[in-house]
Amino acid sequence: MLARRADIVGLGALAVSASCLVALGTGWFQGTLNALVVLLLLIVVVGVLVLAAFGGPEARRLLAPYGLMKPGLLWMALFFLAPVWSLVRISLSTKESRFSVRYEFNWAWENYSRAFSDFGGQFQRAFLYSFIATILTIVIGYPIAYVIAFRGGRFKNFLLGLVVIPFFTSYLIRTIAWSTILADQGPLVSVLNKLGLVNVFEWLHIMDNGKLLNTPAAVIGGLTYNFLPFMLLPIYVSLEKIDQNLVNAAKDLYSTPTVAFRKVVLPLSIPGVFAGTLLTFIPAAGDFVNAQFLGNPNTTMIGNSIQDQFLRQNNYPVASAMSTVLMVSITALVLLYTKFFGTEKLV
Repeated sequence: MLARRADIVGLGALAVSASCLVALGTGWFQGTLNALVVLLLLIVVVGVLVLAAFGGPEARRLLAPYGLMKPGLLWMALFFLAPVWSLVRISLSTKESRFSVRYEFNWAWENYSRAFSDFGGQFQRAFLYSFIATILTIVIGYPIAYVIAFRGGRFKNFLLGLVVIPFFTSYLIRTIAWSTILADQGPLVSVLNKLGLVNVFEWLHIMDNGKLLNTPAAVIGGLTYNFLPFMLLPIYVSLEKIDQNLVNAAKDLYSTPTVAFRKVVLPLSIPGVFAGTLLTFIPAAGDFVNAQFLGNPNTTMIGNSIQDQFLRQNNYPVASAMSTVLMVSITALVLLYTKFFGTEKLV
């Protein structure tokens, strides 16, 4: 009987195992109850193994998909769901003082009120800067990816290597290097002064009183530079898969190169743009390194405030509330983007 319903057994075992790991990871139970949870987890695992061993080929066939899914899902349960549960629980807790190590869960929604009221500006800057940086990475990365994919020839691997080389250097080191490049006496400002372009950059609000460093433009530039490969590489993969014969066919039908690009190449490369947008916007919204080293107190992003509340103020409840708001906001934006982008057409 169990062998014929092995798929239901596998699904139930997966759900119970995930729940046990979340309970263990978040510390729901203590002492004897904790030991019982561990025992239940072992019983479920052993039971599934016994069913697979003695249930025959049909049972193993039905259990196989859940066996393949189990490592990844259980990993997510222990290292994603459990931390998220702890984060949400702490965000609704209070503690006596900043030096206390004990939290009292009492549905403290005021932590979320404070996250919005005290750090609304940081949230706005985080989403604005990351949005602008994402647009810039598309504008810069798409032409580069196009050239590598269609004009790179035997130099494709070399050009891709140049794109990947920055990953061999620490993210922090790269950002600090940009603080040197953008410094008041740095090479970039010196070149702009010699070319007489400072007034133009001032008019464009890129520079402030002859300075590039410690400006919003510097923070956005740092985000654009650091996350450019995350946009460029997915776009390149999409472009590289396009059959050149499709473009040639469009030209044979008297299509101009511009129209061929707009009607053939661009639509087929949209999946790469979509993936690159997510890979760029999501980490950029939570970034704090660029704002810390390239910005000023008026350009701090929500990541800087979360870091400060966690590591300096020791205010874990408010920091957890801010992190939860950021996570939910990004998830909502991604779902809306996915909905309006029409990913069901991305094939």
